[in-house]
Amino acid sequence: MKIIQKVTVKQVLTTTSREELRERFNQRTEQLERECRQLEFEQKKLERKPELSKQEVERRFSIEISRRKDRIRWMSHQLQQLSILPNGSELDTDEVESIVDVEEGDQWEEIRNKEIVIRDGKVIRAR
Repeated sequence: MKIIQKVTVKQVLTTTSREELRERFNQRTEQLERECRQLEFEQKKLERKPELSKQEVERRFSIEISRRKDRIRWMSHQLQQLSILPNGSELDTDEVESIVDVEEGDQWEEIRNKEIVIRDGKVIRAR
């Protein structure tokens, strides 16, 4: 049987990867902040339409804005970790989906605990 599973991607911190990650986290944070501003603008625009419920519009938009703000907080946490952790440390940076073959008798914990480790753009371990 084949299943789709989320796999954690870890980055080994080096001087090069630290700068690349810092840049990536900052860009992603800026993008999320722009999205929040755009959503707030769209919310105000829709709230003015009389045929739409102001409370419903606010509820829906607040959910989306909240999701983005949670991601911004996570990026801030990642940036903090980036400045604290020494070179050689592994930092969770991403999550991807993978198709995994599951056979009768397989160890479930081995299937569940998959990860990919990257150093300077190259996969050094995939388990």
